[in-house]
Amino acid sequence: MLPYPDIDPVILRIGPLSVRWYGLMYLVGFVSSYFLVLRQLKEEGEGDIQAGQAFLERLAVYMVVGVVLGGRLGYVLFYNPAYYLEHPLEVLETWHGGMSFHGGLLGALAAGVLCCRLGGESFLKWADRLVVTAPVGLGLGRIANFINGELYGRPSQVPWAMIFPQGGLVPRHPSQLYEAIYEGVFLFFVLWPIRRVGLARGRLLGAFMALYGAGRFVLEFFREPDPQLGFVLWDWMTMGQVLCLLLVLAGAGLWLLAPASLTKGGHGDLTDER
Repeated sequence: MLPYPDIDPVILRIGPLSVRWYGLMYLVGFVSSYFLVLRQLKEEGEGDIQAGQAFLERLAVYMVVGVVLGGRLGYVLFYNPAYYLEHPLEVLETWHGGMSFHGGLLGALAAGVLCCRLGGESFLKWADRLVVTAPVGLGLGRIANFINGELYGRPSQVPWAMIFPQGGLVPRHPSQLYEAIYEGVFLFFVLWPIRRVGLARGRLLGAFMALYGAGRFVLEFFREPDPQLGFVLWDWMTMGQVLCLLLVLAGAGLWLLAPASLTKGGHGDLTDER
């Protein structure tokens, strides 16, 4: 068994204000995504780079709002609606954790569609650029979960099991680190290189959704079910697994239905291109 490294979730306190690892990881994830998308724009060398960067900056604002609002509302609605009906003001307390990936993805997609429609840009083109950078933020977010001591694993006797402060005196899988490795490291090193293949538009988005959903479905077997929900189907399937099955189906459908004409530089996307 390994000792849990009991890191203070708060990095810095200044009077009533505090800087937390959770918020910092989100910030680093967004900034990393911005620069990685900017790198793709320069590599593609299509059109006016400055115009593309200006749109990226506008899109980034929409995405931040979409991810944060969607992630929080997704957690409230999918994982703990009864509690937040009784404590509605706590919906705003995102610094305590409680963000849903699936809600964040829905929020990001909605924000992206809106921004691209308003800007006359191709949603699928920008979505493909963005999803290959998403693993950076996902991996960092899981590390923040580990620091917070939340979303810990199921009881285990593996040599690297840990006793989490909120998980009782039982050694558990450090499932947050399993997810950080898969969602952050593995997905990045799969998706980042294949962006150069010239796939039909939307297929990178579909691949991300399917790969994330499939991997997360498996990793949920190592993660303690949410105590307020437990198993939601057949006494073994969690809410996360239900949502991941839907995500795999959506991703596979997007991959299969992405028309061959929507290759890099083509037209016919969800919005008209300038």
